[in-house]
Amino acid sequence: MEKNRLGIMPKDITSLIKPVLTVIKKQLEKVDQKLLGLIENCEDYKIKNDIIQSMPGVGNVVAFSLLSNMPELGYLTNKQAAALVGVAPVNRESGIYQGHRRINGGRYQIRTVMFMAMMSAMQCNPVFKATYQRLVAAGKPKKVAIIACVRKMIVILNAMVREGGCWDPEFAK
Repeated sequence: MEKNRLGIMPKDITSLIKPVLTVIKKQLEKVDQKLLGLIENCEDYKIKNDIIQSMPGVGNVVAFSLLSNMPELGYLTNKQAAALVGVAPVNRESGIYQGHRRINGGRYQIRTVMFMAMMSAMQCNPVFKATYQRLVAAGKPKKVAIIACVRKMIVILNAMVREGGCWDPEFAK
């Protein structure tokens, strides 16, 4: 918000906003360092962190979010993992009513972080880029295609943590 405010304020007021941005940036760096320290102290978290970050497009933010908000990762089935994040399609049918399938529920904090990570992963990870392009070419709306890729990402990450293996593009196909 402060960065946005910096862009619209007059030049004489920007000198008041820049110190606030500096303080926020330093605080974020301290939090990241503390989280990295906690991960380094626990062997299980360190292994999971290395496995998660081996996937192209996944960095510290996604790894920290998954390790803190989804400790079950690696112990769930693929459907359970997708439902827990909230990217599993849910039927909306009753009697003769045939509704559209939509995502619902789940842990929105993880879903939000993974959505943003997918925007990056589609640029640098050929598996997700191809999946996204195939879905859009098939006529799916872009957001639906992105969420489908997020679902694929969480399923792959769950399997990677469960098996203890790092990223392999052949495994993801």
